[in-house]
Amino acid sequence: MSPALLVAALAVGADPAPALSGFRTAPWFGERVREEWVADGVRVVALAQGALDPAKPTRLVVYATPNGNTIEQTIGCGPADGLDWHFDIQHVAAQVRRYRETTPGENVVLACVEADGLSWPAWRRKHADAPQRVRTVVDALRGWVGGDGVRVALAGHSGGGVRVALAGHSGGGSFLFAFLDGGNTLPAWVDRVAFLDANYSYSDADRHGDKLLAWLDGDRARRLTVIAYDDREVALNGKRVVGPTGGTFRATERMRERFAKDVMLAESTAGHVVTRTARDGRLALLVHTNPENRILHTALVGEMNGLLHVLDGRAAFGAPRAYAKWVQPAPALPPRPADAVGGA
Repeated sequence: MSPALLVAALAVGADPAPALSGFRTAPWFGERVREEWVADGVRVVALAQGALDPAKPTRLVVYATPNGNTIEQTIGCGPADGLDWHFDIQHVAAQVRRYRETTPGENVVLACVEADGLSWPAWRRKHADAPQRVRTVVDALRGWVGGDGVRVALAGHSGGGVRVALAGHSGGGSFLFAFLDGGNTLPAWVDRVAFLDANYSYSDADRHGDKLLAWLDGDRARRLTVIAYDDREVALNGKRVVGPTGGTFRATERMRERFAKDVMLAESTAGHVVTRTARDGRLALLVHTNPENRILHTALVGEMNGLLHVLDGRAAFGAPRAYAKWVQPAPALPPRPADAVGGA
């Protein structure tokens, strides 16, 4: 189903007032939605609960889509005849709704960011100033939900202002690393960073480890989580899916080796998952050992509750899905306003 058909799939009535500026009534769960091209080749769909309580802190979860997936596929929906299988593999909206349910003391807003061409690495190669562009995009999204005394988060900071959780899957990690490359430090309002099988381009030479550790040590409310699996021997049609130096297993090993120079990592094993932690668990590297050499790339996110786990450490990492009742039945968005700014 094309994005145009998805957007036109549901007619929506008049909006109740007052609510977040620029947001409209969404079809499911009493949410509000905003869709916009916020920069050259960057599309965003944000989902918020019907009304944000100004007495509560607000968490903004910025989730970068994986290579080849649209925002609609990343948000997810229930099964239907003829519906592409990509709609049933991540369910980031349902996972965020479950997080809202378990964390009633926060307003929680999800913003899915999609690159033109459905590839953040390709988008980044196209723009020499991609790191600055990504920071500008995230700051603009904070503005969507940070007015009128409401406080927001990009993966969760305990202080005032807008709190933000940065997360990405697959090629979405390129968005996260661009944000990291956009300055010598991470902003204080970022309190969570999560790589969901997305840390391919981690680099000591680019000081990624230095910046992440300095940020983590700046506030005890901050958390860095990496989820990966042993992809070294995985094959598709007789060919290995990663090269001799690629993959997230090796990238996670590079991160572990860097962090181990400054922190003591404790190791534990539960089932097929090896977890290494430091800083009272605020730094966590989870690696599925993958003894059957399966392709677990997306299963880490959807089937194993990956996003929910990084948002709420109380939520177990692993199957079955803990968010089933929050999956929307169809991939519809409200009709785009006639006077909306185009993406050309």
